[in-house]
Amino acid sequence: MIYEPSTQAVVFFFLFVAITLGLSFYLGSKAKSSQGYFTAHGQIPWFVNGIAFAGDYLSAASFLGICGMIAFYGYDGFLYSIGYLAGWIVALFVIAEPMKRLGRFTFADALDAKFESRGIKLAAGISTLAVSVFYLIPQMVGAGVLVQPLLGFPHWVGVVLVGVTVILIVVSAGMVSTTWVQFLKGSLLVLFSAILTWMIIERGFEVKAGGEDGYEFQTLGPVSSGAEFSALPALKGTTPIPPEGPWADTNFRRFRNNETGIVSVWSEAEIAPGQLVLREAQSLTKTTDGKTLVNGQVKGTKKGEAELHPVGNVTKLPGGESRTGKLGFLSFFSTLQNSEVVLWGNQKITDADGTTTTVYYQKPTAGSQVLRPGEHPTFSGIRSTKLLDKLNFLSLMLALFCGTASLPHILIRYYTVKDAAAARKSTIVGIGSIGFFYVLTLYMGLGAMTSGSMDVTNSNMAAPLLARSMNEWLFAAISAIAFTTVLGTVSGLILASAGAVTHDLVTHAFGVELNDGEKVRVAKITSVFVGAIAIVLGIVFKEMNVSYLVGWAFSVAASANLPALVMLLFWKGTTRQGIIAAVVVGMTSSLGWILLSADTYTKVYGLPAGDALVPFSQPGIVTIPLGFLTLIVVSLMTQPKTVAE
Repeated sequence: MIYEPSTQAVVFFFLFVAITLGLSFYLGSKAKSSQGYFTAHGQIPWFVNGIAFAGDYLSAASFLGICGMIAFYGYDGFLYSIGYLAGWIVALFVIAEPMKRLGRFTFADALDAKFESRGIKLAAGISTLAVSVFYLIPQMVGAGVLVQPLLGFPHWVGVVLVGVTVILIVVSAGMVSTTWVQFLKGSLLVLFSAILTWMIIERGFEVKAGGEDGYEFQTLGPVSSGAEFSALPALKGTTPIPPEGPWADTNFRRFRNNETGIVSVWSEAEIAPGQLVLREAQSLTKTTDGKTLVNGQVKGTKKGEAELHPVGNVTKLPGGESRTGKLGFLSFFSTLQNSEVVLWGNQKITDADGTTTTVYYQKPTAGSQVLRPGEHPTFSGIRSTKLLDKLNFLSLMLALFCGTASLPHILIRYYTVKDAAAARKSTIVGIGSIGFFYVLTLYMGLGAMTSGSMDVTNSNMAAPLLARSMNEWLFAAISAIAFTTVLGTVSGLILASAGAVTHDLVTHAFGVELNDGEKVRVAKITSVFVGAIAIVLGIVFKEMNVSYLVGWAFSVAASANLPALVMLLFWKGTTRQGIIAAVVVGMTSSLGWILLSADTYTKVYGLPAGDALVPFSQPGIVTIPLGFLTLIVVSLMTQPKTVAE
């Protein structure tokens, strides 16, 4: 799709950024000490901190990635929501109060409360950096995605814009401004998502043959096998292109218009024995001489020129109705279950001369299938008969469940309230806000699936484009809030990284004496460097769904941090050496597994998936138990000797 800047969206965007920066500079004057910079002096009210938890947690992955995954595949995206929310049970019952009692500034404080060990500070500080940087990637990818329709800038410009803005926020005020930005962002995101959901329910479903631009996708046939498709009225004046080379093993059929020379692509499907239909597809071709063709024509740069058509439509409703009108919150699902929608798949084909064509093809799908798990490749293991597929699914869900209580930017928020009771209350408020939002993601994702507004090339834009199909001002508000969501989450992650470097690594692990002002200065310098790294990685990983990237970040966090934290709290035999070994082994094994996985090979390195060195992509089911096992074994081997009386 071609994105043209929206005046309303630009106004909202710069208004939100201006308010955010203004708040940061104002509150910056109140956070001169290191305690104020890192923990806001522990004076944040528990309710504000609870909403700020939601602001921290409801990241670009939660809003953009989950909604996009639901919009393109159905229920499966909601499994991420369930996993993210379930993780808060661990945070509430296991982590919240002990974290507040054991530490002052960082996650490493809690691990090192008993031991005063430089090794623990070093290992935990590096782990915090690794997890934070990994979690930063999907936030920056989401930022680039949002800026394209908002301002009409390329993806990389959006990433740089977010990086620079966040660095200014963190450098100016630290935790004080970050908390209040998160509070405002979390409140507005939940509020406007609820408004969007209400509008989806009010609009209901309508039978359409295409997207909101008025273009209707054709389905030709049925015809008997062996019939000449070019004889069909819609294809008269075209010549079929023989399915040679890489096209021979596909179900795609190409036809060249005899007058214009434009090539159209159709997908062939058998609907009954001997009965075939052709469904109109969309194609994006990149030639070796640098040209980009959309549906056989040179890609345009502004509306009215060649572009991929928006997708997402209902083809059948219960009782043969053409429109439902207003629905209830439960009848929304029952109606969809008995309907038929069109999902879109894609397949990349590379010709001998290096020309690559990505074909986007229609997949008419029963609503009952949309509402069942296992349609997304990540979750196919639910119904797969292959053991490795099942392990990959279980591994992801384990990481989501265990990762929440291990994320550094979540853990440090427990130090911004005055006592353990306030930490517990904050967690409860956060769970309520986050749970309500995740219920809304199911409505927003399915609403986008049937809105006719989706960009077939970009699942991350499903929710903002859904809002645009409703109202331009709503699109402006939702996009600006989503952008602020990225700002808030990235701020928290960079602040956690800065605290780890300053407090854990420089001051304690390396033994550098710093006064209060110097600690703040080092933290600000670190923020600039981490922000720069995040910008680069956000550009490199731009093709990947942000929810998928977050799943990896959760795996690293759960593998590196959770075993040490849980065993420290519940096993008296935990030793200094055991904690260090668990953190190092969990972090390196999970990172190594991810970097050697099939998904990284194909989407980052550009190598065949078959060359991957690990059997499945999600490491948690192996690396989380490995962290626990490492800690137990090393702790048993390093128990302090008792002196005989």
